[in-house]
Formats: sequence, structure tokens, C-alpha cells
Amino acid sequence: MTENLLIAVASIITLGIAAEWFAWRIGLPSILVLLVFGFLAGPLVGFLDPDVMLGDLLFPIVSISVAVILFEGGASLRISELREIGGVVRNLVSIGAAVTWVSTAAAGYLLLGLDPATAALLGAILVVTGPTVIVPLLRQMRPVPQVASTLKWEGILIDPIGAVLAVLVFEAVVAGGVERATAAVLLVLLKTLLIGGLVAALAVGILVFLMDRQWVPEFLQSPLALMVVIAAFAASNVMQSESGLLTATLMGVALSNQKAVEVKHILEFKENLRVLLISSLFILLAARLELNDLAGIGWPELAFLAALVLVIRPLSVAVSTLGSDLEWRERAMVAFVAPRGIVAAAVASIFALELAHAGYEAYRLISLTFMVIIGSVALYGLGSKPLARLLGVSKPDPQGILFVGAHPWALRIAAEVQRQGFSVRLADTNYSNIADAKMEGLPTYYGSTLTEAALDTMDLDGIGRMLALTANDEVNSLTAVNFTEIFGKREVYQIPPDKFTAGSKQIVSKHLRGRFLFDGTASYWGLTARFDAGADLKTTSLTDEFDFQKFKERHPDAIPLFLVDANSKLTVFTVLTPPEPVPGTRIISIASPSGDA
Repeated sequence: MTENLLIAVASIITLGIAAEWFAWRIGLPSILVLLVFGFLAGPLVGFLDPDVMLGDLLFPIVSISVAVILFEGGASLRISELREIGGVVRNLVSIGAAVTWVSTAAAGYLLLGLDPATAALLGAILVVTGPTVIVPLLRQMRPVPQVASTLKWEGILIDPIGAVLAVLVFEAVVAGGVERATAAVLLVLLKTLLIGGLVAALAVGILVFLMDRQWVPEFLQSPLALMVVIAAFAASNVMQSESGLLTATLMGVALSNQKAVEVKHILEFKENLRVLLISSLFILLAARLELNDLAGIGWPELAFLAALVLVIRPLSVAVSTLGSDLEWRERAMVAFVAPRGIVAAAVASIFALELAHAGYEAYRLISLTFMVIIGSVALYGLGSKPLARLLGVSKPDPQGILFVGAHPWALRIAAEVQRQGFSVRLADTNYSNIADAKMEGLPTYYGSTLTEAALDTMDLDGIGRMLALTANDEVNSLTAVNFTEIFGKREVYQIPPDKFTAGSKQIVSKHLRGRFLFDGTASYWGLTARFDAGADLKTTSLTDEFDFQKFKERHPDAIPLFLVDANSKLTVFTVLTPPEPVPGTRIISIASPSGDA
């Protein structure tokens, strides 16, 4: 039994991460691939049965995992974003949630023949979307900032709101009578808000107090934060059912927006944990399905799903965005993104059992919720990215470059990259360099790139990588570390230190620097000497007749900088992993004045 449990748990994690990688590799939404993997391992093959495997531990594990995901999601929210989208978000999680609840309940009653109590509870459950499904979709879609921020805020805030709404509806159903139901609902709502808010404030206060006084070593700060989140979630749920999700979300928002202590390392830990939890939860979700659940789907159920996607969600968004600054294309995109996820499944499973105990026919609640989860994930997962492109609200894969250092030769490289059709941005603390860049018509940022303000205020639209080109190797390394959270470790670069060779011991550890640029001679002073000696920038098109080998023969001293392929994708040459130029590509390089490009 122990060995079977070990194999099952290992299989869930393995299948989850494998599905994430496979989805990334083939370019499909990860949610869709996760559901397919889970469905294959569960009802089709019979290898995984989460209910047998975990028993009574299943829903506590799911609940704690969702709480951690909501905490991480809340931590990704910046209060400053609400200046532009605050009104829309407020309306979506209040008026929009009410419209969705009432409309979904009516659709369940009219199309599916549910009794009013079950229909009302189903409507409340299907209000939620959540970060477990929204965040992967946003990563796939790459929408413009206003759409991305609106969907992110709504998806994270609506989870605890939907769970609380489900509790309120359930309390009203079992209370019976208008007066008793009203009193029960108001009491639950008041308790949820008070307990959720107070426990979140207390938990964040304890964390900040301990860290501010250095009473916790750095290596224990991330585990401590995880412990406090789980403890606060459990304490809230014990005092008031389903208030823990509100506590976890508020904790994330409060901790990431406070200024007393640095929490970036904690949030990075939670972000990595989120990927593991989301992938595992979706494998569990899909593996719990039964073939009978899908076999019972007919035209009424499909009509209900169509009503959710084509009528109810657009109606909710239309009402919520009245008078807002969102363009019609942005409103249309928001109206087509509302997939349901793990929170809907967990809440449906819990309340279906409770409703059955209260004497209602709630057996269809779970199968209908799972049907909506699968259908909405499939529809939005496959359709949102093409629709975003059609509406013009999807950002293309950013190929531009942020140059840190706007000295003369960095300015020349940036100007050549811009001439080849790519976005550039130059950052420097020397205003004379910034002025020269502006005279050349190049976008600039005046200020230090080592501050949080730079990450928050710098316009990086169209920028997909960072090149640190200053004369100070330590500043280059720190800048690379600072921008890793935006561009990822793969797309932060710095010029190698002076007297560097590829086989030498590194002056700075790999995890504390960017990838070394160009070749081992391309240090700041090495490139300065090259340009002072008359070297120039060349963009050369490679053909079958003039390939890379002939290019090197004509320009033996050339330093290739960038490779541009036929699809206008830019790749940076690095010391350890230079790209392979082929005919049909272009090379931007530094070469001596002799020879023609």
C-alpha cells in the first residue's frame, strides 16, 4: 500500500511537470495538456484514483494548495495598477459577479431543469475563475497591459469572493424562510470579512515584524512565510468556513505592497512552488473524472456551456465596463476569458455533499461543474490567443533590447539594431549620454537600473532581453540579477570582464550574473579599443553563395553580435552558446573598415 501511494504521488508530480514542458514545447495552453494527461492517467487507463489514493486528505491538500496559489497570485498584484483599471476590477468582482451568479442560476434552472436551490449554488460556484487557470492563459496570450492586469486582478480576487458567495447561498438554502436566510447570510458575510481581514493583517504583521528585526535567518524566511500562510488559512477556515481563501489572497497583496522589508526572495520561492502546485492539482482534477460524467453530457448541458461563454460572460463584462476607458477590443477580449479551475471543482465537491445531506438532489452539481471546467478551458485555451491576435490586443514575442549603458559605442550598436526594425531602450545615469541618445532618436531611461523603481516605471513594451554594457563588471552583474525577474535568466546578458577566457574560473558565480556576450575579447575596454581603432557595425545578409564561412574569411577579426532569422527573430551571440548562422539570416557584427559587407 505504501509503495503504491509513493508511486502515485510521484506520478502526479511527474505527469504535471511533463505536461507543462510538453505544452511549452508544442505551443499549446498548458491547462489543456494537463487535463489530457490527467484524464488519460485517471478514468481512461485507471492508473490514478485520487479519492482512493488520498482519501479524506484529498480536499485538505487541494484547499491548502489553492491557498498558496492565491497567496502567490495576490503577491503579484500591484496597487499602482488600480489607478487605470481599479473601477473595472471593482465592477467585475461585484456587479459582474452578481450578474454571473443570477444569470447562471437562471440558465441552470431553465436549461438543465435543476431545482432552484441547486441552480443558485451552481451559479455561485461558477462565478469563480482563478489564477490556476488565468495565469497560464495570460502567459500564452500575452495581452496588452490593461487586459492582462484586468484579468489578473479579477481572476485572483474572484476566487475568495466566489467561495464566500457559495457559502452564503448554502447558508440561505439550509436556513429556510426569508428572514432566517437573510440573517444567516449577513452573519456569515460579516464574519468572513472580519476574520479574513484581521487574520491576514495579523499574519503579515508577524512576518514583517520578525523579518524587520532580523530574528529569522534568510534561509528560513521563505519556509516561514509558507508556514504562516498555511497556518493563517487554516485558522480562518476553522473560525469561518471558506474565509481562508480571502485571508491568503489579502496576505499576498499586503506583503508584496508593503515597504518595510524586502520580500522578493519569498515571492520567487512561491512562484516556483505555484507551478508545481498548479500542474499537480490539474492532474488530480482530471484524474477524478469518471467516464459516466462525460457520457451524460447532452444538448442541454452543451447549451448551458454555450450560454456561459456566449451570453453570460459578455453580459457581465458589458455591464462592468460601462463608462470605462477600455477600448471595445479590450472589452471583447476580457469578455472571452473566464475559464473555471480547481477552486470551482473543490467548492462543488464540498457543497454537493452538504446539499445532499440537507435533502436536496445535488448529484449533478459535480458533473456539471467538471463539464464547465473542461469545456471552458478547452474553448478559452484554444480560442483566446487567436482572438487576441485578431483583435490586435496581443503583444508579439518581444524581440527588442534594453541596453544598460548609453556610452558612444553602445549607442551605435543600439542605433543599428533599431535600423534593423527592433525596439530598443537605453538606460544610463549619465545625462550627457542620455542626451546624445535622444539626439539620435533613441528611446531612453534616465536613472539607475538597480532600483525597484526602474522595474516598475521603465517602459519595456516590445523589449525581450537586457544587455548590460557598462564599464563596471559588478554593476553589470547586479543589473542582470535585477532584470532576471522580468526577462528570465536566459535573456539577461552582460559583457565579459577584462582578460576573460571561456575556460577560466568565473569572477562572478553564474547565478549572480548574466550570460557573457559576444566573445571572450568583447569586454568594455576591448570593444572601446576596437571602435577607437575605426571598427564599424555591419549588417550582412547570408546566402548560399556567401555563407557564414565566407563571411569569416572576408572579416577574420569580426565579432558577431546578433543573428536575425527569416522570421525577424533576434538571437544574441554569447561566449558559450553562439547561434549557428545559415543562409537566409542576417548578422549584425563589429568589423574593421576593410572589406565589403
